[in-house]
Amino acid sequence: MANFAGRVVLITGASAGIGEGTALHFAKHGAKLSLTGRDKTRLEDVAKRCSECGIPADDILTLTGDLTDSAFRKATIEETVAKFGRLDVLVNNAGLVFLGESLGMSETQYDQTMDLNMKVPFLLSQLAVPHLEKTQGNIVNVSSRSSSRAMPVFAIYCVSKAALDMFTQCLALELAPKKVRVNSVNPSTVATSIFGRQGSVYHGKDEELKKFLEKQVDAIPLGRLGTPQDVAETIAYLASDAASFVTGQMIFVDGGRHCK
Repeated sequence: MANFAGRVVLITGASAGIGEGTALHFAKHGAKLSLTGRDKTRLEDVAKRCSECGIPADDILTLTGDLTDSAFRKATIEETVAKFGRLDVLVNNAGLVFLGESLGMSETQYDQTMDLNMKVPFLLSQLAVPHLEKTQGNIVNVSSRSSSRAMPVFAIYCVSKAALDMFTQCLALELAPKKVRVNSVNPSTVATSIFGRQGSVYHGKDEELKKFLEKQVDAIPLGRLGTPQDVAETIAYLASDAASFVTGQMIFVDGGRHCK
């Protein structure tokens, strides 16, 4: 079992879904946490539940803001290192998905998706690497099964995650001489709030969203949707010493769906 006592883990998009599950998982294994999110109330609730897992409240830093803003990205790294004195793991989890046919998507939706899903991990990694070099730490990017399989109404999302996978591999090669590892997890559908967010075609359409998720289950060989815990455990493995010889990998956490 991984032990992250004394290690500092920065998780973006930690106020819900996979990010929330990942924060709780690392808390159970003793990590010091820096958590970002846009929803201050939800982020503080996650931090409270992390402290209930056994780590001191002072070992949790919450940072509320928009990571597409350069000043907030810089502050995220600087405040994390200022508080804890180091950075061991960066989990680039914050993401966005708009569902809709390609010809109907707006330029704004395209820009917002690419900015958060690809540009932010790229630029945040740039800021984090000097600190990760000192600790021989690592980066785990949260990608998607959709990065390698074309899907209708997911075009922009698929493109953004395909780009993230290639970035993972390129950065892994660049940082290997510095003993900094870079990997990604590629989940299939995980039932989180991301599908019902404002801007999604399923926003405010609970019955249609339910049918969409049921259809996703039918496509997964293991017969169920993924959970945040499924993904969190894989992230923790990749971030741990148990994966010290693993870099440049894309680990599918998708119930076998990528095989079809």
